[in-house]
Amino acid sequence: MFNICVVGMGYVGCANALLLSQNCRVVMVDISQDKVEDFNRKILPVRDSLGEEFLKNESLNIRASSNLGDSITGADYVILALPTDYDEKSKTFNTSALDEVAEFVLSENDNVLVIIKSTIPVGYVENLREKMNTKRVVFSPEFLREGHALEDNLYPSRIIIGDDSEKAKRFSELLRQNSRNKKVKIHIMSPQAAECVKLFSNAYLAMRVAYFNELDSFCMLKDINVKEVIKGVSDDLRIGQYYNNPSFGYGGYCLPKDTKYILENFLDIPQELMSAIVNSNVTRKNLLSQEILRSNPSNVGIYRLAMKAGSDNCRDSAVLDIVDVLLDNKVNVFVYDPELKLQNLERVSLISDLKEFISKSDLILANRFEKDLSNCREKVFTRDIFGTDD
Repeated sequence: MFNICVVGMGYVGCANALLLSQNCRVVMVDISQDKVEDFNRKILPVRDSLGEEFLKNESLNIRASSNLGDSITGADYVILALPTDYDEKSKTFNTSALDEVAEFVLSENDNVLVIIKSTIPVGYVENLREKMNTKRVVFSPEFLREGHALEDNLYPSRIIIGDDSEKAKRFSELLRQNSRNKKVKIHIMSPQAAECVKLFSNAYLAMRVAYFNELDSFCMLKDINVKEVIKGVSDDLRIGQYYNNPSFGYGGYCLPKDTKYILENFLDIPQELMSAIVNSNVTRKNLLSQEILRSNPSNVGIYRLAMKAGSDNCRDSAVLDIVDVLLDNKVNVFVYDPELKLQNLERVSLISDLKEFISKSDLILANRFEKDLSNCREKVFTRDIFGTDD
């Protein structure tokens, strides 16, 4: 039985730890003692209904700790699932936390293979290998949806491993053996190719969001039934009836930062599409802001800041940029979001009672329409056509 340490208890780290703990000894590590204690009481620190059920009901060999040194002792694999936010000043991912932990692990355990799950710049693995004079670093990108991370690990579309060593291949087999898709294809490739797969996969998804949002903008302004158009377009098997629901724009952990990074790294390479993806997202939010202002609302309520239904992530949420435009135009804005832990946002108040929120709102913005709003549909501004994020 392999010993595995997973560093980082976000949705990526938790999903990988739960998956592998079915037949490996897994220790999760995080600097948050609250997360560690909650996890050891079988309370998942991220929102994932299947993950919560899995942790409570399955027979898993897993625990959490805040002691990294002890946790990597004797580990065969250490999975790093740490945040690498995009730094607007340096125009690349901030890998400082990843650097520190990776170098510590490689220095303290001479036999471990470090598996990076965090999004990283192209060339990162090769640079780290050279710096640490070792080949024991591998990139294996994740393709997980927020709120459905364990499900996506149990039923993966593909497994990518940026290394052809035997130990890396064994790890890829562990992922496949613990999944429910025993025939999932494993792609073995170079570190740089694996890094590109992650980035360009997300760029394509962002492009698809932008495409259907621009289609929706056209239909909205031309007074054409957008639902009929999208269904007719998407029935072409080359396009597909999925991931085609309009929104306020793409946001979340991955798509904004990955598209920005790619665009910055195309500076010396001729391109048009990558710029268009990023610009289209800005244009979409500006258009919707102006459409909202046309009705001259005095009080606008924001129904949930999260990007997707069932998610608790509001990072880089498209609606936040719309909120800024409304505030700059002297519109009163307040938010109803039971998942939000903050009491107040800058220039925006939170309302915890749904009835009060609806009563005070002249207009309600909802990136995704939910049943809570069924009785006030006439107040709701949304571009949610199909009621799905897929």
